[in-house]
Amino acid sequence: MIDFQWLIGGEAGYGIMTTGLMMSKILTRLGLSVFDYVEYPSLIRGGHNAYYVRASDEEIYSQKKTVDILVALNRDTVEKHKDELSEKGVIVYDPGFTKIEEGEFDKGKLIPVPFLEIVKKLNVDKLMVNTVAVGASLALFYPDFKVLEDLMRDTFAKKGEKVVLENINCSKEGFDFVQKNFSQKKLLSVANKTQENILISGAEAVAIGAIKAGLKFAAIYPMTPINAILTTLSSNAISYNIVVKEPEDEISGINMAIGASYAGVRSMVATSGGGFSLMVESLGLAAQTETPLVIVMGQRPGPATGFPTWTGQQDLRFVIHAAQGEFPRIIFAPGDMLEAFHQTILAFNLAEKYQVPVIVLVDKYLMEGHATVNKSQISDVKYQIEKGKNLKDEELESIADYKRYELTEDGVSKRSLPGQKGGISLTGSDEHDERGLYNEEAQNRIKMMDKRFKKMDKIIQEIPKPQPIGSGKNQIGILSFGSTKLPVLDALKELKKGGLEIDFMHIPSIEPFPENEVSSFINSHPKTLIIEGNKTGQLEGLIREKIGLTVTSNFRKYDGRPFYFEEIVEKVKSAILS
Repeated sequence: MIDFQWLIGGEAGYGIMTTGLMMSKILTRLGLSVFDYVEYPSLIRGGHNAYYVRASDEEIYSQKKTVDILVALNRDTVEKHKDELSEKGVIVYDPGFTKIEEGEFDKGKLIPVPFLEIVKKLNVDKLMVNTVAVGASLALFYPDFKVLEDLMRDTFAKKGEKVVLENINCSKEGFDFVQKNFSQKKLLSVANKTQENILISGAEAVAIGAIKAGLKFAAIYPMTPINAILTTLSSNAISYNIVVKEPEDEISGINMAIGASYAGVRSMVATSGGGFSLMVESLGLAAQTETPLVIVMGQRPGPATGFPTWTGQQDLRFVIHAAQGEFPRIIFAPGDMLEAFHQTILAFNLAEKYQVPVIVLVDKYLMEGHATVNKSQISDVKYQIEKGKNLKDEELESIADYKRYELTEDGVSKRSLPGQKGGISLTGSDEHDERGLYNEEAQNRIKMMDKRFKKMDKIIQEIPKPQPIGSGKNQIGILSFGSTKLPVLDALKELKKGGLEIDFMHIPSIEPFPENEVSSFINSHPKTLIIEGNKTGQLEGLIREKIGLTVTSNFRKYDGRPFYFEEIVEKVKSAILS
C-alpha cells in the first residue's frame, strides 16, 4: 500500500503555496488519492509557511501526523518539523544554507541537494530553489520526469516559453541530482495509474457550486479563509456573466447582495467571523423583508481577530443566533469538497424557494485544503434552478390585488420583482402587514411571525439528512459536523484495520436540526463520542437543547490545528475501554 506525506517548509515569499499545490497536482496526475493542507502565520510578510501533501493508492480524506519527505528551505523548517518525521522519513535540504549538525540525524535521513548552486548555474532567480526542490522530491518516489515537465508547461504556459523553460530546467536539475546521487534512497515506487480525479479545494467547490446554481452577483470582501471563493469567481466572471464586487467593507457587501437579490438575481456574500459580525443586522433585514440570500461563513478561531489563519469550529452558536429577534434560517455545515459543492447549489434553491437567508458554515481546513474528487461528480451534475413563487408577468396580470407578504398555508408569499406591472409593493425593515405597510398591531405581529416560521415545516423536508456510516449495531458511535468529517473517515478506516467497527454520523444541516435522526443514532449506541473544534462543546450543547440527550464522551480541539485521524483513533480506543 502507498501512503506517504510530503511537506515543504520555508519563509513566506519563497513560493511555498505554489510549490505545494504543484506537488498535489503531480500526485493527482499519477492517479493517487490526494489531500493537502497549508499552515501559515497571521503576518503580511515573513514567518514560516508549511504545505502538507498526503497521497495514497487508497482513498484518503485528511492529512496525517507523520511526514515521510520533509523539504526544508531553511533551518527553521527543520526545527519546527523534525519531530514529525516518520521512521523512514528523509529531509531534503541545501547544506549551503540549511545547517544540520553532524550526528543530529541518521545519515540515511538526509538528502542534501545544492538548490542555490543549481539556480545560480542556470542564472535564474534564487526564489526558484523551490522549483528545484519539487524535482528533487519527485525523484525520490517516481522515475519519470515527464509528469512534472507536462505540469510545468500547463502551469506556466501563459507566462511565456522563457518562464516555462526556466521552471522545467530547474526542476530537472533537482530531479537528476537526486537520481544520480541517491538512487538507493527511494521511499517507494508509484505505479502510474490512469488519472480519474481532479484536485479541488473546498473554496473552489463552493464557487463552482454557486456558478452551477445560477449566481449572478457576488460581493465579497477578502478575508481568510474564504479568499479562494473570491478569486475563483473573479477568474470565471466574464465566462459566466457574473458581477463580482469587492466592496469597501462587509456591511456594504451584504447590503449590495440583498439589493441584487431584491432586484431578482441570485446573489451571495462570503466572509469569516469578523466580517459576519458586521453583517448581522443586515442578515435580519434579509429575513424581515423575506429576501433570498446566501452567506458563506468561514469560521476561524476568535475572539476578535484571534487566530486569523488557523482553523476551528467556534462559530456554530453564533450563526444560529446571529441578528436580533427570531426568524427562520437555514444553516448547512458541509464536511467535504463534494458536500460543499452540492450544498451551495441547494442553498441558492432553498433561499429563493422559501425566501430566507441560507448560511453555508465552513472553516479553513475545508476551504484551503485540496482533495481529489472524481471529475464527473462535479462536471456531470445536472441541477434544476428552482425559483419558487417568483411571479411571471402573465401571472401578475391575473392578480387583482397583489400582496407581497400575503398570508399563505406554507408561509411563502408570491414574489414580484421591481418593474413588473401590477407587482408594486412596499418593503422595509420594520414589521409590516400583507402589503408591506408598517404595522405594529399585536395580532398582525403574531400573524407575520407565524407566517415566516411556517416555512420551516417544508424546509425540514428538503434539507440533507445525516447518513450514518456503519452497521448501526456497533458499541460506539461518533458524531461531528463540518470538516471534522474528513479525519473521522480516515480514523474509521484505521480502526477497521485493527478489528474495531465504529458507526459514524456526520450532521450536514444545523438549522433546522435533524432531531429524529440524531436522537435515533444516540439512543441506539451504548457509547457515543462527539468530536468538534471548539472548547465549549457547541454541537454537544445544541444536541442537549434540541433533543434532551447527552453523549458519553467528547473530543474537543481548539489550538487552531486540525484533527488528525491518529488522535481520533486513540480517543476512540480510550472511550471504548473507559
